[in-house]
Amino acid sequence: MFKHVKADLPASLVVFFVALPLCLGIALASGAPLFSGIIAGIIGGIVVGSISGSSIGVSGPAASLAVVVLTAISDLGSYELFLVAVVLAGLLQILMGFLKAGVIGYFFPSSVIKGMLSAIGIIIFLKQIPLALGYEEGETPFAFFETTGYDLFRSLGHMIDAIAPGVILITAISLAILLVWDKVLAKKHKIFKLIPGPLVAVIVGIIYQLFFSGAGSVLEITGNNLVSVPVPENPLDFFNQFTFPDFSEMGNTQVYIVAITIAIVASLETLLSVEATDKLDPHKRVTPTNRELIAQGVGNTFSGLVGGLPITQVIVRSTANVMNGGRTKLSAIIHGFFLLISVMFIAEYLNLIPLGVLAAVLLIIGYKLANPKQFITMWKLGKSQFIPFTVTVVAIVATDLLVGILLGLAVGVITILINSYRNSHFLHIEDKSNGVHTIKMEFAEEVTFLNKAAIQRELYALPENTYLTLDVTKTKALDLDVLEILDDFSVTAEERNIKINLVSERGTIENPHSYREFFGINVLGAAH
Repeated sequence: MFKHVKADLPASLVVFFVALPLCLGIALASGAPLFSGIIAGIIGGIVVGSISGSSIGVSGPAASLAVVVLTAISDLGSYELFLVAVVLAGLLQILMGFLKAGVIGYFFPSSVIKGMLSAIGIIIFLKQIPLALGYEEGETPFAFFETTGYDLFRSLGHMIDAIAPGVILITAISLAILLVWDKVLAKKHKIFKLIPGPLVAVIVGIIYQLFFSGAGSVLEITGNNLVSVPVPENPLDFFNQFTFPDFSEMGNTQVYIVAITIAIVASLETLLSVEATDKLDPHKRVTPTNRELIAQGVGNTFSGLVGGLPITQVIVRSTANVMNGGRTKLSAIIHGFFLLISVMFIAEYLNLIPLGVLAAVLLIIGYKLANPKQFITMWKLGKSQFIPFTVTVVAIVATDLLVGILLGLAVGVITILINSYRNSHFLHIEDKSNGVHTIKMEFAEEVTFLNKAAIQRELYALPENTYLTLDVTKTKALDLDVLEILDDFSVTAEERNIKINLVSERGTIENPHSYREFFGINVLGAAH
């Protein structure tokens, strides 16, 4: 692990600079204490990094879980009770790892996963608007229209009065920095790739706050519009700042629902990130997914026990690690120690960061997750992809993450069934001369009970005096249910003067007495 320390050390520093504003921003988007995001980053780096089999993956709090956390804290009523769910989710992930559930990600259609990420992006984007305008915690632009006794114009006036010009200005400056850095400067020189844009935005925000603090200017940022993390006076004081789970409410069924949701979403996010990160690895190493689930589970268990947010492997940090020369998991571990040192010794400087800066970072993240190009791409891929994608997006935004994923999955399965129903066979009308309809019906590679209705409809719609060639040469699996339909139809065919020529790899036969006998009775078998 220490063989490539010269490459891993600078990479870890860049990952730290990327992770610090994201840890704070995701905690903010989650409605959790900002310190919890740092804790999750530390554990994701040190604990998960040590156990994981991924050479270049980096773990920490994920934007995809922000919506789950925000809703769960509100539903459960306290952050301490939410931490119980995080611990249970970690234990579930460990169990999943030992049960070899590392392949779970492959059972979710990509359209549903993409829909989940887009929906999360939309929610994150919308949640940042009040912060970008400088509203106090809990206020939204719409809240002013819900107050009784106000007409439209008075409501507009109160909404505008609540806006903080300083926050709007620093949000706009931060957005400009992030966009110019990513779209222009990063393409000009390598130095701009080494220094992440979010870090520059944070530094500019701190300078802004130092300049305007105490000036009494309308552009001054105060109160709840600044980051607030505890400032330890000594190392012992730092350890007293951790929040611990409240296990007295273990009987609350909502806790278990939240735990299952976190375990599923965190595992999916991790497995998707693992797949993407392995593709980025120049050495093409393969991460053991079951071990990764165990590592994430241990990380989430520890994170929940000491007050941290849920953890996943994160594609943004992992990509930063790869792009900056990280070779082994040492870079992920060192970045965790950098986060630990920062919160122990420079917390007072973190409290100078305007929340508008973090809102700008999250606005960009939200937009990237819900990029309009994604919707256009899914539309072009056809209804079978676009419908489950859209249902997932709408359901998650309108309800919650778990319900949205399940609805999207259900629609995805229905779409598969419809396609299977339609694609069971191909019908060719070859000749209608001499009063005899010559028709060829070619079965697909797999024909199961799901195709019964479609095949039965086509067979019984054949006119009298038809010569039917039934071609099953390409069929590898022919369900017993379908063979029974063919046997039943052979009686009708005889009555209606329909001749059947069965063509298969076993041979060709005219008007088979029994299809089940021909292919093998009592078998969901292969037609050879």
